[in-house]
Amino acid sequence: MRNWRNSIVTEFCALKIMKREAAKELIERYYLQLTQGCGNEFCANENCASCPGFKQLDNNQAAARALELYRTRAKLCTAWPTKKPRSLLSQKVSPDKFKHKNSKAVRSDLDVICSKKQHKNNFQSITYLTEEKVDEILSVCNETGDFSPLVHVIGRIFSHSETLVKSFRKPEIKRNCLSCLPGNTPDNLEKSAGMQTIMECDHSAPCCSQQKLCDCVGQSFNLEELTVDVKSVRRVYKKLLSHNRIETALINALMYLSPDVECELSYHNAYTKDSNYLNLFIIVMENHNLHSPEYLEGALPMFCKAMCKLPLSAQAKLIHLWSTYTSSDIRRMVEVFQQLITFKVISNDYSCRNLVNEDDTAVAAAKCLKLVYYANLLGGLLTTENEDEELPQDNIEANLHQSILIEDTRYKKGPRVDPLEKELNFKAIDCCRPVISYDEFVNESLNNILAMDKDYIFFKVDSEKKFSFLTCPFLLTPYTKSQGLYYDNRIRMFSERRITVLHNLVQGQQVQPYLRLKVRRDHIIDDALVRLEMIATENPSDLKKQLYVEFEGEQGVDEGGVSKEFFQLVVEEIFNPDIGMFAYDNQTKLFWFNPTSFENDGQFTLIGIVLGLAIYNHCILDVHFPMVVYRKLMGKKGTLEDLADSHPILYRSLKDILEYEGNLEEDMMITFQISYSDLFGVPVIHNLKENSADIPVTNQNKKEFVQLYTNYILNQSVEKQFQAFSRGFQMVINESPLRYLFRPEEIEQLICGSRNLDFHALEEATEYDGGFTKESRIVRDFWGITHSLPEEQKRQFLQFTTGSDRAPVGGLGKIKLIITKNGPDSDRLPTTHTCFNVLLLPDYSSKDKLKERLLKAITYSKGFGML
Repeated sequence: MRNWRNSIVTEFCALKIMKREAAKELIERYYLQLTQGCGNEFCANENCASCPGFKQLDNNQAAARALELYRTRAKLCTAWPTKKPRSLLSQKVSPDKFKHKNSKAVRSDLDVICSKKQHKNNFQSITYLTEEKVDEILSVCNETGDFSPLVHVIGRIFSHSETLVKSFRKPEIKRNCLSCLPGNTPDNLEKSAGMQTIMECDHSAPCCSQQKLCDCVGQSFNLEELTVDVKSVRRVYKKLLSHNRIETALINALMYLSPDVECELSYHNAYTKDSNYLNLFIIVMENHNLHSPEYLEGALPMFCKAMCKLPLSAQAKLIHLWSTYTSSDIRRMVEVFQQLITFKVISNDYSCRNLVNEDDTAVAAAKCLKLVYYANLLGGLLTTENEDEELPQDNIEANLHQSILIEDTRYKKGPRVDPLEKELNFKAIDCCRPVISYDEFVNESLNNILAMDKDYIFFKVDSEKKFSFLTCPFLLTPYTKSQGLYYDNRIRMFSERRITVLHNLVQGQQVQPYLRLKVRRDHIIDDALVRLEMIATENPSDLKKQLYVEFEGEQGVDEGGVSKEFFQLVVEEIFNPDIGMFAYDNQTKLFWFNPTSFENDGQFTLIGIVLGLAIYNHCILDVHFPMVVYRKLMGKKGTLEDLADSHPILYRSLKDILEYEGNLEEDMMITFQISYSDLFGVPVIHNLKENSADIPVTNQNKKEFVQLYTNYILNQSVEKQFQAFSRGFQMVINESPLRYLFRPEEIEQLICGSRNLDFHALEEATEYDGGFTKESRIVRDFWGITHSLPEEQKRQFLQFTTGSDRAPVGGLGKIKLIITKNGPDSDRLPTTHTCFNVLLLPDYSSKDKLKERLLKAITYSKGFGML
């Protein structure tokens, strides 16, 4: 009887405990629903924080309201946060379980309950996270099948900056070691061998088992300040992101965190007070799911806006850290911000009244992507050997009317050097080879909707108040950037004309508003050289006027077409091998400066001016320089890697020397005295060092030999010729944003255009006038003939219609060709207005006649006349 009574008492106690736990659980769920919501932004439950019309409650009000809702059994949202009971109900324990258990077994179960309640209390006291604490909570959650404790801890820690900053700290012993940074291996640490580092560090003692020396990569980056353990963070994310509810908690926490962080950085100098504040950005950016749609809607835009508030010094530290990451990690971060920009572009209808420049999210994502871009460069192959010279500034006389005549300086505003470059003590041109391709940073969607005329205004006039995407040139295609450069050049030309008019009014003297060149076809170099030298000496600013060329004895009026032919003839003459200014390599099909040229500096200055004028006047030249020429024009010295393009045979020989593992002195018997033949076959001997003939090249000094040899070929031997050439180029573009916007390979494309001729793209972009349409018989015959032409005749056709045999930046689809009817059938040849890309085509009676007339026209197409 007593045993039966004890069994009844035990069962009654168990039921009482379960009822109490169930009530407590319901009250907690009501409380969480009132304070955190269910996560559904369209929730219709008026007692849920996610409901649009819900009035926020403080903790005490929420607790009282939760008790009231429990008494009335109010509606409870089924979405997150759902809190499974930690009582016996959570284990699906029924009273029947106790019918066959003695009191000892019941006490054991009650001990489990008490243990879980103790864990719950312990988790509530957590103020920061470590990998070990996450593992501990995960272990308890896996044991109970209830992940609510982990969800709440993650939500609480990740939603407050003070708790997240303290989380995932690195052990003290690892803070000084570069090789402990994420993505670093002995191979990665040696990837810049042979190249100069940006700054040097006095750390010399190895500090971990890898036994690699600590090598700081920037003055502003102190490894001791990096306290977050990135590898630990990555392992934690890998464990957490496998649970959907935890990711929902991360998304909501990030939305709660970001506005507070933005406020703390903007108004409370949070980073200045604690440099560890940077940790929260490092931790959040390690989330591999940031690019997913769930984040793009709200959490990621808010976080990007907060990151933009970081001071430059903090941004530089982020860049230095990310520069140590692997290519896959950098690519992941690029995808995050690119996804956000693309998402905003395709989900909004931008127009001239609704500019993408005014979209805070797109702007913030672009600024954040710039940090990853510089990390990509800084982590690549670097060289810091520069040959920059201070650009000569013309002295302006201070006279009475100077204030009236001086050029308006508004269009000179805008960043010429990115502030981040100054902070990093690093230039983008210092990178020879980035970690991932430049193309991965270009956003085609953004380029398609960007209003460059408005963007350029923000870049030059209002760059401090309005954001310009020209300040993030890595996002833009060469064609989009060339539009910005075109506006810059045209405004400068207009300004020069305005100044000329003021001179005429104030001084009463007749000043030419254009850069007018009158030349003879058979003396084009002499005439151009004399005139340009005179202008460069007397008034270099005249080079920035609009070019107007006139061929003596010809009637052509220069609206652009005559200038194109002038450039073509000058280039053909100067690069003639018989003149000897440049040496031609039959293997590479490229020209290089002739170090033994007999021509004076003026000739090389002229070709530099011609290149500058071609860019300034939006013309394409048929020049064939190796890429090192454009790198040198941007202020870099030639290096061994540049030899691969300009002197491939010599490059392979020097690489063989560097890679040779035998006894170099005995096997090759090379000294520091080198010899080569000049353009005319005369042998030239040069000593790389003093007493070079007596210094053998050995395994110990072979790197020095290669460096001296490379420097002599690409820099020292052609120093005189290149300086004259560069001086002429800088006379024209010294105030242009060219250096800021374009990389060397893009400048080559800007000057030389593209040799890839897509005539189908040209056909799609062509317009028709004078009675012709796309469906006209002669138009269909014309394109059938054009597509069937061989490559050489296609170039002749382009030369005939546009004045250049190359495609512009962006391809043939960017040419606005107009085909217009020029009367009925006749024997007249087709004619063109190359200034405006207009082809005048008679309505020929047959396809054969059209082909015969067209081929004759493109074959004999030199010279200009009046129709």
